[in-house]
Amino acid sequence: QQQTVVMETSKADHHKHEQSKLAYSSDVQDAEHSHHNEHGGQIYQSTSLENAWAVDEDGKGSVSTELKTWVGTDENKIFIKAHVEKAESEKAETEAMTLYSRNIADFWDAQVGLRYRSEAFETHRQEAVDAAFGLHGLAPYFFETDAYLYAGEDNYAGFSLETERDFLITQKLIIQPYLELDAIFSDDSKYAKKTGLSSATAGFETRYEISKKIMPYIDIAYEYSKGNDETSWQIESNSEKGWLYGAGVRFRF
Repeated sequence: QQQTVVMETSKADHHKHEQSKLAYSSDVQDAEHSHHNEHGGQIYQSTSLENAWAVDEDGKGSVSTELKTWVGTDENKIFIKAHVEKAESEKAETEAMTLYSRNIADFWDAQVGLRYRSEAFETHRQEAVDAAFGLHGLAPYFFETDAYLYAGEDNYAGFSLETERDFLITQKLIIQPYLELDAIFSDDSKYAKKTGLSSATAGFETRYEISKKIMPYIDIAYEYSKGNDETSWQIESNSEKGWLYGAGVRFRF
């Protein structure tokens, strides 16, 4: 009888030991899953759509639409950007980018991908696809920055920079100074732009956030454009500069 009791006790202890092992294994798996989520395992997504209207000093107007969307984890993301602009009495110009983004440091991602651009020149249209290499992140003093180098056919090489920062007047009223630069290092295409600083825009956007999804704004900016180079397909154009006044609405979801 004592032997039977010992055997039953041994079986009970073994059963408890197996249950403890299963519970420990489950706890480890839960901890690993939680650890994975805390260190970049979750997938996020953000999209913004912006419509804007602007007029220059001569009263010439333009409309533009801009889409920005990304999806991915803290470490790896896919970015898609598209911009369409149409000036009064002119054909629309389009630019679109698809980028792979990889986190390389605190607040900074390295990006690589392709850019498609379609530009209108009087009766003709020039289309091209460029390789794009750049950085996306937060510069010192909280300036959100995108900087890209481009290389494409017809010996094309260029650079673009966009940087901006928010200053809160209230929780809903925000002023955002910004700077946009485009430079051309070389371009042997039929409708080439002049090399050097091709265009620059500096301005102040003032927006009111009705909610985090709907944000109307007004915009005042000073713009400079260097013009087109002389080629066998086009005549040289002079530089232009002046003030722009605009308004728009941004949707984020």
